Amino acid sequence: MVQNGIEAQRLAVSKNYKNWKKWGPYLAERQWGTVREDYSTHGQAWDFVDHEKARSNAYRWGEEGIAGFCDAREILCLAPAFWNGKDPILKERLFGLTNNQGNHGEDVKDLYFHQVSSPTHSYCKYLYKYPHRAFPYEMLVEKNQRSREEPEYELLDTNAFKNNAYFDCYIEYAKADVDDILMRVTIVNRGSKSSMIHVLPHLWFRNFWKHNKRFSRPSMSAIADDCVLSRSTRNGRYYLYHQKGQQLFCENETNNERIYNVANEVDYVKDGINDFVIDHKPSINPDKKGSKFAVWHKFRLKAGQEKTIKVRLSKKKLPTPFTDFDEIFDNRIKECEAFYNETLYESMPEAHRTIAKRAFSGLLWTKQFYYYDVFKWLFGGPGEPSPYRYSPRNHSWQHLTNRHVISMPDKWEYPWYAAWDLAFHTASFAEIDPYFAKEQLLLVLRENYMHPNGQIPAYEWNFSDVNPPVHSWAVWTVYQKDKKCSGVGDNAFLEKAFQKLLINFTWWVNQKDKHGTDLFEGGFLGLDNIGVFDRNHMPPGITRMQQADATSWMAMFTLNMLRMSLELAKTNGAYEEAAAKFFRHFLNIAWAMHHIGKKDISLWDDEDNFYYDVVEMSSGMTDRLKVRSLVGIIPMFAVEIIHKDLFEQLKEFKIRAAEIVRTRPDLASLISRIEEANPHGKYLFSIMRGFRLEHLLKRLLDENEFLSDFGIRSLSKHHKEHPFVFEYHGHHRIQYEPGESSSSMFGGNSNWRGPIWMPLNYMIIQSLRKYYRYYGPTYVYEFPTGSGIKMNLKEIAHELSKRLITLFERNDKGKFQYHSDDPNNLFTKDEHFRNQHLFYEFFDGDTGKGLGASHQTGWTALIANLIMEIQEENEEEAEKK
Repeated sequence: MVQNGIEAQRLAVSKNYKNWKKWGPYLAERQWGTVREDYSTHGQAWDFVDHEKARSNAYRWGEEGIAGFCDAREILCLAPAFWNGKDPILKERLFGLTNNQGNHGEDVKDLYFHQVSSPTHSYCKYLYKYPHRAFPYEMLVEKNQRSREEPEYELLDTNAFKNNAYFDCYIEYAKADVDDILMRVTIVNRGSKSSMIHVLPHLWFRNFWKHNKRFSRPSMSAIADDCVLSRSTRNGRYYLYHQKGQQLFCENETNNERIYNVANEVDYVKDGINDFVIDHKPSINPDKKGSKFAVWHKFRLKAGQEKTIKVRLSKKKLPTPFTDFDEIFDNRIKECEAFYNETLYESMPEAHRTIAKRAFSGLLWTKQFYYYDVFKWLFGGPGEPSPYRYSPRNHSWQHLTNRHVISMPDKWEYPWYAAWDLAFHTASFAEIDPYFAKEQLLLVLRENYMHPNGQIPAYEWNFSDVNPPVHSWAVWTVYQKDKKCSGVGDNAFLEKAFQKLLINFTWWVNQKDKHGTDLFEGGFLGLDNIGVFDRNHMPPGITRMQQADATSWMAMFTLNMLRMSLELAKTNGAYEEAAAKFFRHFLNIAWAMHHIGKKDISLWDDEDNFYYDVVEMSSGMTDRLKVRSLVGIIPMFAVEIIHKDLFEQLKEFKIRAAEIVRTRPDLASLISRIEEANPHGKYLFSIMRGFRLEHLLKRLLDENEFLSDFGIRSLSKHHKEHPFVFEYHGHHRIQYEPGESSSSMFGGNSNWRGPIWMPLNYMIIQSLRKYYRYYGPTYVYEFPTGSGIKMNLKEIAHELSKRLITLFERNDKGKFQYHSDDPNNLFTKDEHFRNQHLFYEFFDGDTGKGLGASHQTGWTALIANLIMEIQEENEEEAEKK
């Protein structure tokens, strides 16, 4: 919907982080345990800097905090810390298990919720729940030493929240101006007894001076009992105003004595404030200066009582910084509400508005300043010794220098960008901030991201891993959404992205189609354990795998490039030639999918009416791996609808396409309806003809196979009773597992053998809508299979969307479907829990229980898109009536 309010006006002038986006929630929720901070000999990133060392270690590449705010270069950071008087450390950062400690990999254990954020972060709100009792750090580690078949042991499984003995800590930010940040921390005692709470708003500099001799150490110093001045050559002067409290200073420098048992370089090190508050050590600077500062508030709250602490960070000298404080907050809250009221249909059910608003807000909260210079990480900065690593990661990515605010999958579990996750994020960002969506898509195509050979970086654990080529889909999707909203297509964005995607397309053709047959490989392709064996490391004797998903993704990539070429050709005829090239390539891929090896084996199995991967043995034999998974559904995604008027407008392309069809009718015969327009003048470009689509849908919409009450499963339920076994140089087996993975493949923290994944469900729904635009309302299928109920493809897409939305609706127990049961039924009965939303990475294929990362509003924010799309359909139907 069109947005015209104050927040929309701020967005229009907030490019490049020079205006209202200069400050935001760009602080990571976990910097420890990352590849960036790993300087170990053998690449043990989880152990080199762990949670226990984090409070004492000055990071090289970033910072972390609870509900943290910082500028777009993370020079200056602002975040609260808490202490209940019982914990052995300050609660400065969220706690969770490492990949080795968790029975399903890394897992955050603290309870926190992203409440709301406007797109420019002019107003943000975050909720952290902190127990009165000592936080059970050791118990959470010990109890999770269990088998993969058992559920994870969570904080709510302990007695930490027994009798509601906890504090709700609300952290809010409001901007008075670009460089005038207000912070409000409100503590509410939810327990039945009074309890002590310590609140310490922190301000500190990221340590940018230790490894860069161009910069001197910045400083903070007390200039009054209620004001601190920060000074740096990088961002000038800022004043931090506070009310009451004790001022504490130290340096953001590593405590070498504690970690390495060698002398410290400065007197008052990073953990000085922690040690002073907890252990009463003389570890803060009595001269009230340093590069890290906190103001210490402590008070006892009675049952139900609340207390608010106010802090203001500004470039301005303000004689009365708190006079207009509440008024500014009130105005920003109203503007934020107005923005979402403009964005979401007024007629939308309130529960759905809340889901969409929380999803978009979580997406906005998971932006992060990401800094990683691979060359310096490998060889050290100027004047520094080269770190010794036995087998350094990402050695071939020495060109990669990332220093930007980037959308993360989850700022605790995955505090690093992932290429295909990011593509899906932009589809949601396009609804609330198309500027940011376009910026993110162009960012990873830049020369300091994309490899010189054209590969898009996957993620920091291994930039050379191969993710599905969905970037082109995202570019075209964002372009269309932006054009629909603004009325004008951003051709400059489209052309810039197209030129870089040409390079990426060439990389795929050269690297993943090594035999030049238009059949593609790619390994696991982001689907982790979906294969009967690890597709990155095939058993001995298998020379290659022709992947149904890799080849189908490339068919989709080709169609996306064709469609972009045609759009650009409207104003630049030179692109008609590119369109013809991609049209031919699309036909070649379709032909190749049915002519593999000497026996012309097809990826489509006529007996099962399904697409499968095909392996080729060293003997020359070929075999289909008959696993019914999303791998065989992905061919649906290669679909595009083009109106005849466009062909009439682009004469050169029409002539070239006709010539290709005339000279190679065998190729054209494999593609669905490219010579026959429907009554509305639309042509269908798809690698699936009507017969195959019909049979694929029979399985897709069968509740005994892919269709769940809550969406489409990643593996057919057929494999629950009929596991697929592949006997070749070992015993390889895959079985339907609707919940967590019982395999340690790819770290074991995700599962594609049964659960429901939002991004692929979204792609299925979008594809069905495209097919509907061609086939129309008279083309009907059974939904569910065997029910006798007939629906057209648009109605089926609608019903699938409703099933996915059910995940976020209340069930008969009164809790959101995705919430697991907790011993005290807090998410069912407690009014301060039951309305809080989480956005899980994936969902149990049978029960809908949320699994994996719990704050993955990255691609799970697509639930907001589905809600908006359903409402848009409802509005259109209402207008027709």
